[in-house]
Amino acid sequence: MTLTTLLPTLRRSLPDPLARHLWPTCTAATTTDVLVGGVSLHQLARLCGTPCVHSAAAWTVRTRRTVTPGLAAVVVTTVTAVARCADGGLRVTLDARPAAAVRPVWSELRLLGRASTAAVVPVWCGDDADEPVVLPGDLRAGDLLAVPCAAPTARRDVLGPGACTLRGTR
Repeated sequence: MTLTTLLPTLRRSLPDPLARHLWPTCTAATTTDVLVGGVSLHQLARLCGTPCVHSAAAWTVRTRRTVTPGLAAVVVTTVTAVARCADGGLRVTLDARPAAAVRPVWSELRLLGRASTAAVVPVWCGDDADEPVVLPGDLRAGDLLAVPCAAPTARRDVLGPGACTLRGTR
């Protein structure tokens, strides 16, 4: 549990902490964005459309140093639909469906483009989600989300059946 979970209004001045070893090297969070090697994932999605992939050097778990020549990636996706569940949680549909082989780390899913002050709720990403992730309860269609992947990833690895490309989102 973090301070921003307990006091959601702090998200406007304090970014949610990242588990650095689960993201590519040189990743930093701001209140409204994630930067990987100085590249804004929010701006990347605006320029390239979604889903998009940004690859960078990976960390080793044991030494927390860069793996050579290992790569990790971050997938940026758009929320295409949101449905409220009976328990107060949300079920969201995304325009990306990362394959299991790229090992998406759903627990590190981040909202991009705005600092939400809503309380967090459990969120299921897609119909086949095993576990919910925790995101702000005011999530809406059009929001951008970033998820790190532990394996090298290409755009073709995140396009599921029926996925569409949205250009110039938020």
